[in-house]
Amino acid sequence: MQTKEIYIYGIMPDFKSDDMSGLLENTEIYAIPFQDIAAIVSETNILAIDYSDRESLGHLLVRHQKTIEELMGIGFNMIIPMKLGTIVNSTEKVLKILSNGYNLIRDTFLKAENLIEIDLVATWADFQNTLNEIALHPDIVAIKDDFRNKSDLLTRADQMKVGILVQDKLKAKNATVELDIMEAMTVIGVDIKTHEVMNDQMITNSAFLIKRSHQETFEQLIDELDEKYKGLLNFKLVGPLPCYSFYTLEIDELNPGNVEKARIVLGLKEKTTESDIKKAYLTKARLFHPDTNMGIIDNKKFNRVNNAYHTLLDYAGLACQSTEVHVISLAKEDVSENLFVVKLRE
Repeated sequence: MQTKEIYIYGIMPDFKSDDMSGLLENTEIYAIPFQDIAAIVSETNILAIDYSDRESLGHLLVRHQKTIEELMGIGFNMIIPMKLGTIVNSTEKVLKILSNGYNLIRDTFLKAENLIEIDLVATWADFQNTLNEIALHPDIVAIKDDFRNKSDLLTRADQMKVGILVQDKLKAKNATVELDIMEAMTVIGVDIKTHEVMNDQMITNSAFLIKRSHQETFEQLIDELDEKYKGLLNFKLVGPLPCYSFYTLEIDELNPGNVEKARIVLGLKEKTTESDIKKAYLTKARLFHPDTNMGIIDNKKFNRVNNAYHTLLDYAGLACQSTEVHVISLAKEDVSENLFVVKLRE
């Protein structure tokens, strides 16, 4: 029989089992509490999303976001989303994540309190008409006339040059309009993040972090932009949403065996610091570097030292996030306690 994995949707604050557990009845979702926070989870047969095809990932994303938004809609006022596809194999590991990330999670709740995300997509309402207008730009008309003066027919190369110029003019026009939209919305936006546009017709694909009380004002500003552009643009708003683009948590799971091997390679004691790690690396690297080894390169040993250095430096940086003490323990039992490091997605 296949063991069920645990899928983590997000973390919520101030969980009170007597008050909130009833809201989860008759659903597949349940909470794993730790002190005054809790992970919102469900069981899953998915072992990892790394090998999922595009369609499966799409279904997972829809379910992930829909679950979080539905929970907020029934009374869970704040949920900090977890990165899509965060899966562990035991309740103990969920508790370890909550324990190791507790301070960061609590700080994130304070930052995100009373904030929502609204996603905005703006596109050209009549894209062909926009392209036709760009084709009348003096620079494009001039280059076409120049080509025609040389020949009655535009060659394939000429057409490509015109196409590139049209593309450049369109990008410039889109950027100007996007900047105008951003400036109009900045008056109430706490933060803005722009995402990749899907095609040339899309002017902006942006996420706005605003106060919950400003949602109506946000919509009014969009209406004013719509009037300003006299129907030339289509605006699509999605929200209010959890703060996906600004406060999504993710987990780094460390490999204790790799950390121990790296410690041995660099000859470090079980108690160390970032400074000690760098000094040990420089000492070892000199032994195998051609500049200090009569031009002889021992790539295998040098790469082993280099990999060990980056492994320990990564571990040190992550471990220091969960403690104010700058002395880093590389003891096996301490590394095992810090396998899960919680951080905000960049």
